[in-house]
Amino acid sequence: MTLPTISPEQARRLLDGGALLVDIRELDEHARARIPGSYHLPLSKLDEADAAQHQGRAVIFHCRSGARTLAHAERLAARTACEAYVLAGGLDAWRNAGLPVVTDRQQPMELYRQVQIVAGGLAFLGTLLGVLVSPWFLIFPAFVGGGLTVAGVTGFCGMARLLMFAPWNAVFRSQPA
Repeated sequence: MTLPTISPEQARRLLDGGALLVDIRELDEHARARIPGSYHLPLSKLDEADAAQHQGRAVIFHCRSGARTLAHAERLAARTACEAYVLAGGLDAWRNAGLPVVTDRQQPMELYRQVQIVAGGLAFLGTLLGVLVSPWFLIFPAFVGGGLTVAGVTGFCGMARLLMFAPWNAVFRSQPA
């Protein structure tokens, strides 16, 4: 079963009528930017969630761009017993429609962006040093490429796990999801 998509304007009307907006992004993403009044239920905790939370109200699921929500639409639909929708374009479309978004720049950057910065930096630096200093430095971009491949295939990202222990990410380790 697939969930129908609705525009941010349609979602706003449903929310004004009592619908429940559910943010399926992970804690680091939700802490940085969110739609006011949204209920946070990360995909990683979906199976543990109270399916009666919506109490017969329509449910609108969203992520950042809408892709993750659409990819998991069948799983999300199985958790609801009433009408459910996907916010087309997710948080990005909501923001672009001029609707309110709470942004907390005091929160650490999203983990996936931290991984992109570190991986890109290591690959660039390793390549530069490999060309200018010694070919042995090419081990860094090779290692990063291998790690990203493993992350893509298995869903396990060792770099993200390590970054979770960085001091600036301590807030995510101490908050309940």
